[in-house]
Amino acid sequence: MKVEKLVEIIGADFYTGVPDSQLKALCNYLIDKYGIDPNHHLIAANEGNCAALAAGYHLATGKVPVVYMQNSGEGNIINPAASLLSDKVYAIPMIFIIGWRGEPGIHDEPQHVYQGEVTLKLLDDMDIKSFVVDKETTEEELSAKMKEFRTVLESGKDVAFVIRKGALTDAPKVEYKNDNSMVREEIIRHIVQASGEDPIVSTTGKASRELFEIREANGQSHKYDFLTVGSMGHSSSIALGVAINKPELRVWCIDGDGAALMHMGAMAVIGANKPRNLIHVVINNGAHETVGGMPTVAGQIDLIGIAKACGYPNAVSVDNFDALDNELNAAKSRNEMSFIEVKCSIGAREDLGRPTTSALENKQNFMDYLKN
Repeated sequence: MKVEKLVEIIGADFYTGVPDSQLKALCNYLIDKYGIDPNHHLIAANEGNCAALAAGYHLATGKVPVVYMQNSGEGNIINPAASLLSDKVYAIPMIFIIGWRGEPGIHDEPQHVYQGEVTLKLLDDMDIKSFVVDKETTEEELSAKMKEFRTVLESGKDVAFVIRKGALTDAPKVEYKNDNSMVREEIIRHIVQASGEDPIVSTTGKASRELFEIREANGQSHKYDFLTVGSMGHSSSIALGVAINKPELRVWCIDGDGAALMHMGAMAVIGANKPRNLIHVVINNGAHETVGGMPTVAGQIDLIGIAKACGYPNAVSVDNFDALDNELNAAKSRNEMSFIEVKCSIGAREDLGRPTTSALENKQNFMDYLKN
């Protein structure tokens, strides 16, 4: 189905969401039509943030908003869906558009498998009526379902369109870029060199894939790295847990700007605890690049100011490799927590692979390394 026709049939004029590769056609359409426009389209920090923002839109306008997301974001909407939107509370109607990663019978990455199994069940449990859109769904079928859904929405309940892989077509071409020159894979290569045999916790997406391939190219073991293949926004908290309980080890966290924004409260907890052995590196390209390149707000905010306000004793931003190397070595040599923002370009190798070890193997190897 043409993405423009989906939007036309839904008939809403406000969208907010967290980008997803399965919804790239919709994301590109919204960027092409509206850009980032607070009256029509906003990319939020996480899916719960989207639901609350959309609730505010409804309270102010009386209209029905749309929230788009990957199915991994269902966990982030459970609280607002159950305690804010529900017809047993404020009865705030909302349309969710959800990319179905890990659909049963469709090969996907390990972090998506269980989430894919429970996607529809979670919606049922939250009393959110759903309709699955696939390549064969016709405009007539979608229109009929939307007519049915309008009655549901009028009763103060929420509905969801669950989008199968390849269901949406004819997206406009959108080029996502910035003015930064540093390439993320090379940034990670410099971090690997500086960290030596220190453990690294890396965020979900292409950063972990690049870290894995760098170890392969170097002929190094993967035991040093915990690849957070899912749980976007939680790598820094995982690293904090490791750092607190392994004070004799220097622990590195390779984070992304979208991930850091998604659960920014983690920085306040890290800053308040100040583990001397933690180095938190945020690679900031101002984009949700792993799922297509749509923008984050990280290019417009002061991450260094935020880190310092949260209690990080050392926080710097770099935009070239000489400065990066100096700061990595300084962070490693000091007996104090450090935060390094690295300004990064958008893009990755076309032939970037994926980890060839399982998540369980990754966990066990990492735990054995920490133990021994």
